[in-house]
Amino acid sequence: MCGISGWVSYERDLRQERSTAEAMNATMACRGPDAQGLWLGGHAALGHRRLAIIDLPGGTQPMTERTPDGDVVLIYSGEAYNFAELREELRRCGHSFRTDSDTEVVLRGYLEWGAELPERLNGMYAFAVWDGRTERLLLMRDRMGIKPLYYFPTEDGALFGSEPKAILANPVAPREVGLEGLRELFSMAKTPGCAVWSGMREVEPGTVVTVDRAGVHTHTYWRLRAAEHTDSREDTVAQVRRLLDDIVRRQLVADVPRCILLSGGLDSSAVTALAAQQLRGRETVRSFAVDFVGQSENFVPDGLRATPDTPYVYDVARHAGTDHQDIVLDPQGLADPSVRTAAVRARDLPLGLGDMDQSLLLLFRAIREHSTVALSGESADEVFGGYAWFHDPATRDAGTFPWLAALERQHGRGGSSVLAPELRERLDLPGYLAQRYEEALAQVPRLDSEDDPLERRMREVCYLHLTRFVRILLDRKDRLSMATGLEVRVPFCDHRLVEYVFNTPWSLKTFDGREKSLLRQATADLLPRSVLERVKSPYPSAQDPAYAAELQTQVRDLLSAGTSPALDLLDRTWLRQITAVEPEQVGTADRNGLERTLDLAVWFELERPTLTLGS
Repeated sequence: MCGISGWVSYERDLRQERSTAEAMNATMACRGPDAQGLWLGGHAALGHRRLAIIDLPGGTQPMTERTPDGDVVLIYSGEAYNFAELREELRRCGHSFRTDSDTEVVLRGYLEWGAELPERLNGMYAFAVWDGRTERLLLMRDRMGIKPLYYFPTEDGALFGSEPKAILANPVAPREVGLEGLRELFSMAKTPGCAVWSGMREVEPGTVVTVDRAGVHTHTYWRLRAAEHTDSREDTVAQVRRLLDDIVRRQLVADVPRCILLSGGLDSSAVTALAAQQLRGRETVRSFAVDFVGQSENFVPDGLRATPDTPYVYDVARHAGTDHQDIVLDPQGLADPSVRTAAVRARDLPLGLGDMDQSLLLLFRAIREHSTVALSGESADEVFGGYAWFHDPATRDAGTFPWLAALERQHGRGGSSVLAPELRERLDLPGYLAQRYEEALAQVPRLDSEDDPLERRMREVCYLHLTRFVRILLDRKDRLSMATGLEVRVPFCDHRLVEYVFNTPWSLKTFDGREKSLLRQATADLLPRSVLERVKSPYPSAQDPAYAAELQTQVRDLLSAGTSPALDLLDRTWLRQITAVEPEQVGTADRNGLERTLDLAVWFELERPTLTLGS
């Protein structure tokens, strides 16, 4: 896992731009604390920061292959889980290898297959190839968008990086955000390709972006497709299990300490149990869970969380025989302004998830003291249909993105109601979301034979989650983990599993009348009954009123100082009202507004964005 950055300019000699290229590369230091490298050519500059995972001495980058017609240079972030098979195939094609790294497999794979390389990869990756033979840049991203990659077209080329901060370190890219960017920021639509910053684009998952003297071109090499599912229930369950066994086996490969993120839910428990089974007799699996001071003793059920995680975590740890450790957080640590600053810096944007971001960052910091690689249960809900709103007709049929309908029903519009009324009117978020929703529905692949209304609707719902919502969560997990130098792998995002389960009928996904029927049945022999019977519970959030009190104090201080540019976007009257009530009276929607306020203030301080609200 690593961070990459680069610059292509056909009208400059970039060998004279070392300081700028170094500044771009320096922003990726958190993603790659183990080594750094820079390659400068006449029209290309490529930077790399390395987090060493496989072949620690041999995977140095940028990695270059010199040819009579020009250098071919690779900078690579991620993992190719099938690199061993590809290496053997390339050897049969006549290639020889100097290292044992998957990076060299990717480089020689490009030399053999060119832009068709990513079609052969199984993994999570975002990489750039400068092909000096044709003087063109290729940016390639994995199918599900697990690893981030951004680019900024210029008049004579492009800038790119694993994160926007790498691009913004170059003075060619203005730090501007327009109305469209703010709409995206405050909407949770996750429009494909949109990067919020004006002029910047996100390389879409499953896409190759090519930059040459003629401009910027894109090619989609993978997308979800509709296909008939003909397997029986028993065969489907067996195939899901076969895939999971193979996926976890591949994703356990590392030359550094590894662990599992365990929440006590079905998803992470399944990954934990599969890993423990595969490593039994060779290695004891390490597992980590997040908890909050007093949470288990004082837990109060709400509309999202019926039970605390800890009892289920312990059941799985005992059942699978893991070496388990809880990371216990307190309200003061969660509300520490320096932690919020680190989370906003990691994500480049003020996304307003507050303690759920801060607790995840603190969890990853603690895990990094013991492990460099962690496997996660992320994305199983999107793949197998686990969220409560999948099963609530009023929410899933609300005529908008289901997760937004669910949040509005549960909490109201706290995250956007904090905005100043005149800004809310200009943004017209309901209109923006309606447009984005219709665009998304138009992309859903369909079967002519799929005439049952519920099956057609659930294909839509699954597609929306696999192409929109899951990318919000994957970006969050990547940014916050890499900010601590921890690589998080997501077995449920293996494209083979995603493709297979996407095309199973909804009646099969819910054959036992519950959520995630296929996953539950496929791993039933590995898990304690308590976990198999547990109802879905999302990532935990601090319930202690002391945390809300800390937020109120910080927002009052912000209002009193009155100097933050963020206040120009906010409804100060609303903020004064919310900060005046007792902490116990601060509801979830109100707290979301306080979190958004503080994130915006930090973002303006860190990034100094210029808002161009005329566009």
